[in-house]
Amino acid sequence: MKLPDYTDVVKAHELIRPLVHRTPVLTSSSINLITGAQLYFKCENLQKVGAFKFRGACNAVFSLSDEQVARGVCTHSSGNHAAALALAARLCGVPAYIVMPSNAPSIKKKAVEGYGAQITFCEPTLASRESTLAEIAAKTGATEIHPYNNFEVIAGQGTAAKELLEEVGPLDILLCPIGGGGLLSGTSITGRELNSKGLVIAAEPEGADDAYRSFHAKKLIPSVNPKTIADGLLTSVGEINFRIIQRKTDEIVTVSERGIVQAMRMIWERMKIIVEPSSAVALAAILENKVEVKDKKIGVILSGGNVDLDNLPF
Repeated sequence: MKLPDYTDVVKAHELIRPLVHRTPVLTSSSINLITGAQLYFKCENLQKVGAFKFRGACNAVFSLSDEQVARGVCTHSSGNHAAALALAARLCGVPAYIVMPSNAPSIKKKAVEGYGAQITFCEPTLASRESTLAEIAAKTGATEIHPYNNFEVIAGQGTAAKELLEEVGPLDILLCPIGGGGLLSGTSITGRELNSKGLVIAAEPEGADDAYRSFHAKKLIPSVNPKTIADGLLTSVGEINFRIIQRKTDEIVTVSERGIVQAMRMIWERMKIIVEPSSAVALAAILENKVEVKDKKIGVILSGGNVDLDNLPF
């Protein structure tokens, strides 16, 4: 199987550039002082649908053939990918069929509904999600767009790091969160090409550390009963993603729940922007000294900002 490379990221960027936001890169002098580093935050929390996921979903939908796209697209997702695919499908003028677990956050259910997707709710188990999606795909003929284990999705996610590096130049470290691995695999492809002397490092919650364990064991170890406030990072790493991560990522570290909340609060208070817990794990890795950053130039991808304001962790 051919893996996506940087030429695919460039191709994806050309395709989705008119559709996505070129999100700002922000700095904070107070956070720089606290960490002893020069941090550049790529604010994908300000992306359409509030997350980087729109990049990959857009590239995947608009890369389909006319015959495929006419039948619509489908996926199972409890969060940001569902909203991203729904909006991408709406922009393309085709139906989106989304399977969501019944316990998905209400803010994310409302977002998917608002973008016009047809939602089918199921039991909150992977088996139920996959079987329900299989039924819908068979009935509609819709093309499944996996949230992260997908060639075009990975290429699309790599465009966030491309924009960051084009704007701020070479970095000592490029840092992002990891759940299924779509963002990290895309970021690693771009980092290796545009920032070859710098490191690519990912952060993951201690309670959902399958990527960390897989990376160090050099084989895929599925996630079992993960528990973390970072709901966007509960999924197991995808097969395609892991193959890229093994080749192009330098390190994966884990952070505590307390560290995630501390980092999330710091970004809210010091930078005056909203990020979700999953976004905060990268800064948490710095605050917990899991990554050596003193006197270095660091790029941090803030992955999303979809937060249930009725259930803040602080």
